[in-house]
Amino acid sequence: MTFSLIHKKRTAVLLGAAALISAVPAQAEVSTESAYVFNTFSFLIHGVLVMFMAAGFAMLESGLVRAKNTATICLKNIALYSLAGITFYLVGYNLMYVDVPQGGVMGTLSFLYNPSGDELALINADKATPEMVGKVIEGGYSVPSDWFFQMVFVATAASIVSGTVAERIKVWPFMVFVVVLAAVIYPIQASWVWGGGWLDAMGFTDFAGSTLVHSTGGWAALTGAIILGARHGKYGPDGSVRALPGANIPLATLGTFILWFGWFGFNGGSQLALGGALDATAMSIVYVNTNLAAAAGVVVSMVLAQLMYGKVDVSLALNGAIGGLVAITAGPDLQNHFIALIVGGVGGALVVVAVPMIDKMKIDDVVGAISAHLVAGIWGTLCVGIFGAGSVVTQLIGIVAIGAFVSVVSAIVWFILKMAVGIRIEEEDEVLGLDKAECGMEAYPEFGAGSRTL
Repeated sequence: MTFSLIHKKRTAVLLGAAALISAVPAQAEVSTESAYVFNTFSFLIHGVLVMFMAAGFAMLESGLVRAKNTATICLKNIALYSLAGITFYLVGYNLMYVDVPQGGVMGTLSFLYNPSGDELALINADKATPEMVGKVIEGGYSVPSDWFFQMVFVATAASIVSGTVAERIKVWPFMVFVVVLAAVIYPIQASWVWGGGWLDAMGFTDFAGSTLVHSTGGWAALTGAIILGARHGKYGPDGSVRALPGANIPLATLGTFILWFGWFGFNGGSQLALGGALDATAMSIVYVNTNLAAAAGVVVSMVLAQLMYGKVDVSLALNGAIGGLVAITAGPDLQNHFIALIVGGVGGALVVVAVPMIDKMKIDDVVGAISAHLVAGIWGTLCVGIFGAGSVVTQLIGIVAIGAFVSVVSAIVWFILKMAVGIRIEEEDEVLGLDKAECGMEAYPEFGAGSRTL
């Protein structure tokens, strides 16, 4: 089948792990069909965990925005997940994986069809019929299961942008940007590494996407925030920074816990195989490192906030957890768990330092996503070279290349949208709140402006 050739590198990982297991005398040989079943199951169940992160982002953002913008945030998060999924199905997956030249820059820009064979790329890629069984299992996993696992990563990158530009962006222009992100921006840069492109040929490594997912979302968010401008009243005439606190810290905390939970799917599933004991053991190491890094991010951010501000800031602690998680995502397979504590702890510290620094630059990031995803993502990607077997120089080249590509293309898209339809709501609508202006309803009508009309 055509798709057995699409993921050359990924298939090599799966079959290579099986070969290592069979080389150990104490291990029983794993059948091809059994490996196929467990690999496919791993993609599906870990994809479900990552999908749940969409709820985490929705709750985190809902808690960190003001009450008058909550319904719009909820709408944006479920809409972006839906649009990203459809777009990545139609275009993005092919561009990221199908027929990427060895050391090349992208796959095929085709609409569903795979030009290297007579099979449609995703429609009927793996038919559940007896005739297809022999062909399908040779690929190591079900193609639709792989698509599902990759799709939820795209939605994560889009969610990062959502939080940064919240409270002042129009809904529909934002959705257009999500479509471009899922169809073109994310797949092209990801093909450079996970599709076997030019960065992969150089030796650049990003296990689960500190750069390919999180920094990509962070760069897109940064350009959007700059072009969109700050919220009304965020910065005073004298340059002072005014706090615009979120409406619901318990909701933001719940969102952080959901993200933490979903991250086990994010990093664990990126082992890409569960066909034998070696993969299962490697996956357990990834789970432990992920948990330790997040915990270290929380503790370090709390201590540093106490030292810097004399008080423990809850929102910084929440973002400290995310910073730790983002940082470890590039190298959660590192064998030494103590390194995971260092990587995650520094990630949490960077969030505490970066949030006020970005504010001083007059870049309005509502939820601190640029600090937690972009800054911590850069650090985590460098850690692969610092603590792992990779090269720091190669990792830095990848960071710069992906950052430049995503920033330039994102800026072009934002500017086109700004000139064509406008991306920012009117000032009076911003003061009123996006819930009333964009959705015509309030998330908390009993407590909002609507309650005063009764």
